[in-house]
Amino acid sequence: MTSQCETTYWIALAHLPRWGAEKINRLVVKIIHEKQMGLADFFEAQEAWQTDFELSEAQVQDLIQAKTELPNTAFLAEDLLSQGFELVPISSPEYSPTLKNNLKVKAPTVLYVKGNKQIMQENSIAIVGSRNADEVSLQFTDNIAKKASEQYQVVVSGFARGVDKQALDSALKYRGQSIIVLPQGIMTFGSGIKKYYQAITAGDALVLSIFPPKAVWATGLAMARNPIIYALASEIYVAQSADSGGTWTGALDGLKKNRCVCVRQPQEGEQNANQLLIDKGAKAVDFEGYPIVSNPTDKQAPANNETAEDIAQQIAILLQNQALTPKQIREKINTKLSEKALIQHIKALPNVKKIKKSNKIHYFISAEIPGLF
Repeated sequence: MTSQCETTYWIALAHLPRWGAEKINRLVVKIIHEKQMGLADFFEAQEAWQTDFELSEAQVQDLIQAKTELPNTAFLAEDLLSQGFELVPISSPEYSPTLKNNLKVKAPTVLYVKGNKQIMQENSIAIVGSRNADEVSLQFTDNIAKKASEQYQVVVSGFARGVDKQALDSALKYRGQSIIVLPQGIMTFGSGIKKYYQAITAGDALVLSIFPPKAVWATGLAMARNPIIYALASEIYVAQSADSGGTWTGALDGLKKNRCVCVRQPQEGEQNANQLLIDKGAKAVDFEGYPIVSNPTDKQAPANNETAEDIAQQIAILLQNQALTPKQIREKINTKLSEKALIQHIKALPNVKKIKKSNKIHYFISAEIPGLF
């Protein structure tokens, strides 16, 4: 757990006005890794900010202002911790590796959390869609959340009405786990924490925010929150999307970054943009979340040109940001290989490692990332 003193300096650094996460994170790398300093020592070394850290005059003035406000920031840190919230900095091993892998140097500098932090280390999916989702989309969301819970996948959602809320409630209903990504500061989410208190204390839910702890809900924060939902997940499931707005933008961004974006195949006559996303390269899935194949009665049917190289490539892509069981891998790549044969392909990949979770062997590709990223 980050101490009150450390929390104070992380808050001061993480919310420097006009800096952005990338600029702050690069400074963090210089402080912690290159100079091997603590944040408290950095704030005391004001005379070296321009010379040793190559900061501009404007940046130095921003830091001086943050230093002036440290007493108030210390009170905020004390209040934050006393209410049972925690701050997880990007340098911490408790920080979400999926979020860091997906956003790299642009990952949020700090995460404010309440609940089971271990959830951030698990394989996760995001279920996203319209606030005004129809009944078909909500049932699809329930199906995907149930399937994810059965496969020990964490469900990430944004706590908006519609698909987000359904994803959260369904995950908990099926005794799964969920990350609630807030469009506000974590200290302003009192009613939500009270409502989900049992799930939080049981270790099944983690409340997470990237914004200043006392920031109130705002449209701009909601839009800034959306990319975090997508980046916290290894796979993205779209229940229902319009041709504009947060779901549409997030899905297109995911496709641009070669993320796994699965979109519910719309029924005839539906008024949504699901088919447009599929036409742009998203993977069409059926009502249960299985990929749409030429023979719908055989969800495990492989492509006619399935080769060892094809299988190896598909497995390698899957295991970059997540740990999966052979059964989960077999389902996702739609192969007729036996589980035993598939394991041989998995073990032949470079840098493959295995861990035991929930009494099952999971495989993943180890990638050593220098520094914080």
